[in-house]
Amino acid sequence: MAGAVSDGYALNRTRHAYLATELKVADTYWKRLRGLMAADPQGFRNGHGLWIVPCRGIHTFAMRFPIDAVYLDRNKVVVHLEENMKPWRIAPVRIRARSVLELPGNTVSATGTVVGDEIEISVADE
Repeated sequence: MAGAVSDGYALNRTRHAYLATELKVADTYWKRLRGLMAADPQGFRNGHGLWIVPCRGIHTFAMRFPIDAVYLDRNKVVVHLEENMKPWRIAPVRIRARSVLELPGNTVSATGTVVGDEIEISVADE
């Protein structure tokens, strides 16, 4: 995953389900801009994720696979979901969001994640 910095995980504490066990962080302008653009679909499979901080909205320009997007507020509570977002799309901006988790398509439905769920995120220091 281009622009990734740290390894960690994202756990849906409400559902007791891991959203990502191999989580990378995009926390600079260039890393957020690049995100998953031109990423290899085989390199972003179940268990992978990209946490974009800060972020209130995303796009899937130059991506080659669908993703799920989990918008989180400052307390890491889910405030919006975009499921199976196809390449070359723009997702809505959510003012309450402070970050977005990008996950492989179907992760949201497989974990039962819904608006209001609490997400625990842990990332290792560089």
